[in-house]
Amino acid sequence: MPLRIGPLTFDLPLAQAALSGYSDAPMRRLARRMGAVYALAEVLIDRFAVEAQSDTWVRRHLRLADDDHPIGGQLMGSEPTQFQFAARRLVQAGYDVIDINFGCPVKSAIGGCRGGYHLGQPEAALEIVERVREVVPPEIPVTIKMRRGIDESEISRERCLKILEGAFARGVAADTLHGRTVEQKYVGPSRWSFLKEAKAAFPSHTIIGSGDLFTAEDCVRMLAETGVDGLSIARGAIGNPWIFSETVALLRGEPARTGPTLNEQAAAIREQIGFALEIYDEPTLVGRMRKHLVKYARLHPDHEQVRNAFAQVSRLADIDQVLTTWYTSTVRTGTA
Repeated sequence: MPLRIGPLTFDLPLAQAALSGYSDAPMRRLARRMGAVYALAEVLIDRFAVEAQSDTWVRRHLRLADDDHPIGGQLMGSEPTQFQFAARRLVQAGYDVIDINFGCPVKSAIGGCRGGYHLGQPEAALEIVERVREVVPPEIPVTIKMRRGIDESEISRERCLKILEGAFARGVAADTLHGRTVEQKYVGPSRWSFLKEAKAAFPSHTIIGSGDLFTAEDCVRMLAETGVDGLSIARGAIGNPWIFSETVALLRGEPARTGPTLNEQAAAIREQIGFALEIYDEPTLVGRMRKHLVKYARLHPDHEQVRNAFAQVSRLADIDQVLTTWYTSTVRTGTA
């Protein structure tokens, strides 16, 4: 089933979500190699996207490799005018899609009147959409990321649908919709029935589902149960890029795969590190990879011991030692 985001058409419905602190170029490139047809970079605060000038920051966020396309740049902020400046900078950097985050539930975002805070004020959210669409060239899609509301109240539901309707009317090409509320944060089930309701309400528009996608079976089931046009895989892809290839196999009618061997896991980790060496110095690389590595450990039969070993690495040589010690089998492990 194809996924369409404005003029962009993809032959598969699988996207790597924006994940603050995770979805950097190495993670995106590996996800893409495993079957993700589209990826979003880490969310950027609008004023940082405007003001940041350091070479390290620019190299990490604004220098895009040829194989990192098509890529979406996600912005989060509070001021419509600042969004415009930030969107222009992402366009200049070569991003293929500009995404607006109305879904982040973390305390710092809500306290700063950013992210999910905007779900409580549809007029302000739609002003941001309109301002961004004004300055982004027409051939570049503008998309939004939302949750199903601030809380469980009926007014939150109505505001969410109002933002959806207004955003599509203002030229938004797609909406990524998460089935949890802002108040839920990351706790409790994602309500997929709301995704189905939203897709039924806007059948001619692209809606990408998100929430509780941790296995290939979850991904196929969301598509079947909700009718959404695509999937945005977030936490389920951290340390498990095989979720993309396994979902592709199921969508093509192939037998379910039983998970990567330990050798395959080691190869993926080394590949991600190789990508990271193009961007980071060793201390930064190890600090960022450590978060990924403890997630990779979930797939290992001795996951607790391997997680603890990865948690203590401080040099590339330490990572290599863990891989040499624990990842020499060809046994398939299944996915967590």
